[in-house]
Amino acid sequence: MIDASPGSLAFLLVAGLVAGAVNAAAGGGSLLVFPSLLAVGLPPLAANVTNSIAQWPGYLGIVAGARQDLNGQRRRIVLTSAVAAVGSAIGCTLLLVLPTSVFNAVVPVLVLLASVLFALQPLIRRWTAPTAGAPDRLVTLLPSVFLAAVYGGYFGGALGVILIATLSLFAHDRLVRLNALKGLLSLVVATVTVVYFAIGAPVDWLAVAVLAPTTLVGGYVGAKVARRSPESVLRWAVVLLGVAVGVYLLLTGS
Repeated sequence: MIDASPGSLAFLLVAGLVAGAVNAAAGGGSLLVFPSLLAVGLPPLAANVTNSIAQWPGYLGIVAGARQDLNGQRRRIVLTSAVAAVGSAIGCTLLLVLPTSVFNAVVPVLVLLASVLFALQPLIRRWTAPTAGAPDRLVTLLPSVFLAAVYGGYFGGALGVILIATLSLFAHDRLVRLNALKGLLSLVVATVTVVYFAIGAPVDWLAVAVLAPTTLVGGYVGAKVARRSPESVLRWAVVLLGVAVGVYLLLTGS
């Protein structure tokens, strides 16, 4: 259970709003919420599953805002959503079946990997610039989305970065349309995790009650504030925090 003092709850409320703003401006808000949950007393596994459930409304808001850019992608949406759902279910199953000690050992590496990927996001976008009009490479797109969803079901930090890199490499379209698809796939992965984790995982529902609405509000209202700051400032703040958390978990053995 989290520390339910007014100060801790206010801290989570602010963390949710800021995470929503970061997601709207640059992505990576989950890397802010995860250490915030650790800071208010949750162990890594409980912080991970609580974070996954709390992020769901934010993804729903992203899809609602980007639904126009999903037009004309029906075949791509059906195929990638199907493999994403299966991959996420496998990732969730691994998280619940494997010993907690495995997650505690792996999570510092995952946090550091997610932080590095988030730092490299501008380069990844540049290297994998999509080409509109070319056919999708389904033979590589679908397995790649599947593996990304397994990662998302198991941990989920910087999932959006992994998905947009995958889509940009193997699905040829304008970035704004692929970004909308990334939001939809993130929602698919998050929906599966909500169902799995609500049944059999150590979710802190008080933290979810605080974070879920604030990530949604932050995604809408916080985006306006976030866009007044350079994206690079938000990006490197998240990266530095993620690296600090990863190093801390390595040194303390999670």
